[in-house]
Amino acid sequence: MYIFVRLLKIGMAGQYVPAELGTQKIGKLLVQYAVPAIIAMTAASLYNMVDSIFIGQGVGALAISGLALTFPLMNLAAAFGSLVGVGAATLASVKLGQKDYDTAQRILGNVLILNVIIGVVFSVLSLIFLDPILYFFGGSDQTVGYARDYMEVILYGNIITHIYLGLNAMLRSSGHPQKAMYATIATVIINAILDPLFIFVFEWGIRGAAIATIIAQTVALMWQFKLFSNKNELLHFHRGIFKLRKKIVLDSLAIGMSPFLMNMASCFIVILINQGLQKYGGDLAIGAFGIINRVVFVVVMIVLGLNQGMQPIAGYNFGAKHYDRVMQVLKYTIFGATIITTIGFLLGMLCPDQVVSIFTTDTQLTQIASEGFRYVVMFFPIVGFQMVTSNFFQSIGMPGKAIFLSLTRQLLFLVPLLLILPHFYGQTGIWISMPISDVIASVVSAIMLMWQFRTFKKAAAQ
Repeated sequence: MYIFVRLLKIGMAGQYVPAELGTQKIGKLLVQYAVPAIIAMTAASLYNMVDSIFIGQGVGALAISGLALTFPLMNLAAAFGSLVGVGAATLASVKLGQKDYDTAQRILGNVLILNVIIGVVFSVLSLIFLDPILYFFGGSDQTVGYARDYMEVILYGNIITHIYLGLNAMLRSSGHPQKAMYATIATVIINAILDPLFIFVFEWGIRGAAIATIIAQTVALMWQFKLFSNKNELLHFHRGIFKLRKKIVLDSLAIGMSPFLMNMASCFIVILINQGLQKYGGDLAIGAFGIINRVVFVVVMIVLGLNQGMQPIAGYNFGAKHYDRVMQVLKYTIFGATIITTIGFLLGMLCPDQVVSIFTTDTQLTQIASEGFRYVVMFFPIVGFQMVTSNFFQSIGMPGKAIFLSLTRQLLFLVPLLLILPHFYGQTGIWISMPISDVIASVVSAIMLMWQFRTFKKAAAQ
């Protein structure tokens, strides 16, 4: 049984603040916040993996390639979602640390309205240009049909996805990481039940997997609305908080710019990878990347869960000027992330064939994916450090540094490698570009973090 956040009642009737963020032992706090987030993020990654497994086993190898074509568009949707959700959640943590409860309430209302606006605009524009987008992403006549069938459903329900993710981020920041975890787990269970029903029984194919996804998120969203309608909670829906406030919007977008640009960069990177794999390996190579991406995504999401556990602790203590506690939570988080990514490294190196076989029985696809898997995780143990460092600067409201670290690996290092190495090594050049960029980006992160540590030590001494 997990240790949940105990809330300390304060002077304002019916309002609470997670005061233990500034007093409880850091190790205990990180477990308290990170374990539910890790479970939720693992569930979220399995949620995506379930779709891939059922599509691969029930529809075919080319359907996996078609699903892989949707990754850049999904990353783009996630970019706009994180721009609002992650930025606002971080801002809310800082405001709670500063005991500015009125602003924290208004942040909640603004999150809802902004997600509605962005979700509708993104869906409309994407649906209008969907086919040209998918061909640009590396699609062929054999795979675009699968991708279109999947993305049409996802885009029609995109507003639900945006609001669901945004409110889940606010749940974590308001001291309810376990409830955010329950919402995510609920979507996984519902999706896992509906996927085989829609794909195998109703024979809806890849479109059935997308329908299952939206239905699962809708159920979770209805529960979130119920939670935020509770007037006894510190953050809850009520009249007067839904009007967009310029400062809240701009501050949220500024903090959320780091994950936004990181997801935008990921979108661009996946496009380059898909285009390169189409040129040097064909449709099955794209499908292989789709499988690798899903497996690696599990490891990355676990690290992100750890980061989400760190975020309110670092944000609160930074707002309260407890710099020694800020440094301590960062060290613990880096240690945990390194263990997680090392496990991913061992899986890729020791048993890639067994992992890939979960998704497909196609011999050629399995061979391509297994080879690529080994290359991609070559330096994976250091990836956790780089991810934590970037998220850390975002958590303490330093978006400029977070943005720089987010973009170094993907744009400054990975893009040139993806453009140059395939000319010499073909498909292998695409695979090895990823671990090389990991090493360089980690060195840059270490330099910036050492400088920031010196700043904190000086401030703590004063």
